[in-house]
Amino acid sequence: MKIKVDRFVLSIIIVIGLAYIFPQWGAPESKIPIDTIGAIGISLIFFFYGLKLSPSKLKEGVKNWKLHLLIQTSTFLIFPLLVLALQPFIQNKEQETIWLAFFFLAALPSTVSSSVVMVSIAKGNIPAAIFNASISGIIGIVLTPLWMGLFVKNAQADFNFIDIYTKLIIQIILPVVIGVLLQRYLGEFALKHSKKLTLFDKSVILLIIYKSFANSFNDNIFSSVSVLDLLLLFILVLILFSMLFYAIGFLAKKMKFTIEDQITAQFCGTKKSLVHGTVFSKIIFGNIATIGIILLPIMLFHATQILLISIVASKMSHRNHSS
Repeated sequence: MKIKVDRFVLSIIIVIGLAYIFPQWGAPESKIPIDTIGAIGISLIFFFYGLKLSPSKLKEGVKNWKLHLLIQTSTFLIFPLLVLALQPFIQNKEQETIWLAFFFLAALPSTVSSSVVMVSIAKGNIPAAIFNASISGIIGIVLTPLWMGLFVKNAQADFNFIDIYTKLIIQIILPVVIGVLLQRYLGEFALKHSKKLTLFDKSVILLIIYKSFANSFNDNIFSSVSVLDLLLLFILVLILFSMLFYAIGFLAKKMKFTIEDQITAQFCGTKKSLVHGTVFSKIIFGNIATIGIILLPIMLFHATQILLISIVASKMSHRNHSS
């Protein structure tokens, strides 16, 4: 089977390379207003997200509550608890930063586009995938900062709940609400230009990633990260993904789900949103020097989930022909 290289993953690698070669563009004293552009871009991302949210479809999706419960429990409870179990093994400051980065990954919501696409390829429950991926982003706006608030106070960032939620309301919740209110007027426009809007989303995310890594390269944060460390991070990501994927599959069978619902549970319940990850990192962690390391697990997880789920989805798509 031919495995396609995801262009967005490739773009991330290129942007990190640019941040390494030209870190001065993302420095605080740079004349390029990357922070301002990023803040406006974030608000527009979630405005368009609101435009594409159909209240009627969300109402229809509520019916399959057992499937939704499993997916959201996996996303916001099982995954964080898996990483939380590793906290007692932290021995120094560097390990604490890495653990915090993994916990941030675990606390993030699911991603919309790739979840729905992969479920569609695997012939799963597409309406349920749309509902869960959409509602996950909304739940994450509340739960992700709450999870992080338990531990970021003890880290390098200045964590303030009032400040965090003020930024979330202004940059995310308000644009989503405006988008939903205008959905009846501009919803068709958003769906018609969905590919262009997705390209815009990715461009903003790449800009935030550049800024994050430029800050880290400026402060030589990665000088202590070796190739072996990156390999170990990738292995940890792979282990976490596999544990969650098979745990959800086991629970789905115990709950007597159809094969379509099991596929949807495994695909949506193991996804983590790079969009929310980069946006939330900017709001929760600000411009701390270690922000590049904080983003490493989510970027590795993003690449891993696309690769593994695409392989599984391709195999599942042929199940009717072989049965």
